[in-house]
Amino acid sequence: MRFMILLMADKDTEAGVMPSEQLLADMGNFNEQLIKAGVMDAGEGLQPSSKGARVHFSGGNVSVTEGPFPQTGGMLAGFWIWKVKSKEEAIEWVKKVPMPMLSGEAVIEIRQIFEMEDFGAEFTPELRAQEERQRAELAKQKG
Repeated sequence: MRFMILLMADKDTEAGVMPSEQLLADMGNFNEQLIKAGVMDAGEGLQPSSKGARVHFSGGNVSVTEGPFPQTGGMLAGFWIWKVKSKEEAIEWVKKVPMPMLSGEAVIEIRQIFEMEDFGAEFTPELRAQEERQRAELAKQKG
């Protein structure tokens, strides 16, 4: 099973406050544990929304809103992608995350990633083959 672990933004991450040397070291050590356990596929911090954009689709129209965005609730500061046996295992790993926010409060959301077999009959053999080709190409590019 794969899960995306989402670190929610707060006022400090949205203000572009950089993590301390200690937090960078703690996160580096935590990521080392994840890698050694064969859990971590990816993980990155995200720039504040002031450096981003939102693209809205409505009734065939597309519009773009430049950041910053008005609310920190629901915005992301970073993410990991983990391979674990269960949601419970992901929860246990998340409980070990070093406190990522200066405020001493953080929200981390855990969301399971869809796998090909989750889509059922609508995911035809042709679509599966396309997905496999795309994954192989991505792996080759990372190679």
